[in-house]
Amino acid sequence: MSLVDVMRQVPTWDLATAGVVLKRITPPPPVRFFNLAEEAIGRALFDQLLDQRDEPRVPVFEMVDARLAEFETDGWRYADLPEDGEAFRRSFAALNEDAQSSCGADFPRLEWDDQAKLVRVVQQTGSEQWHDLHAGHVWSLWTRYACTAFYGHPLAWNEIGFGGPAYPRGYKNIGINAREPWE
Repeated sequence: MSLVDVMRQVPTWDLATAGVVLKRITPPPPVRFFNLAEEAIGRALFDQLLDQRDEPRVPVFEMVDARLAEFETDGWRYADLPEDGEAFRRSFAALNEDAQSSCGADFPRLEWDDQAKLVRVVQQTGSEQWHDLHAGHVWSLWTRYACTAFYGHPLAWNEIGFGGPAYPRGYKNIGINAREPWE
């Protein structure tokens, strides 16, 4: 991945838009919400969810951590889950407990495929309980935060072919396969 494509569009954005996008490519702030063990589990989990194996990585963990540290949740939660931050902490601990009991090591230390198997268990458990948590709701929490962070970052935009914000110039070629001249 490279920032070259999206970043070529910076001159076409107004100052506010450019400021928002450019802030996303600066080094992430230090971790403030999660402890070191949770950080290691969260990084490995988000890499699994988004198949981020190589550098540069979108700093998903840091973006989620910053949201939780600032209490910037989605404004709702499942009634059967605790608040988002606590739900992350409990689900990270449960995932690590599964890793230790089934593989004899902490989740971040497992091989990629072993991590993937444990993550799939949560996904496939669906509406059943997993460590006293509704597995489907945990899956939704993980993927909702991961996708929000990932697809809000210019590195991901390049990967999916999104040329960045079209503000203030807008879009004129609406429709399937109707690309803008700058795309």
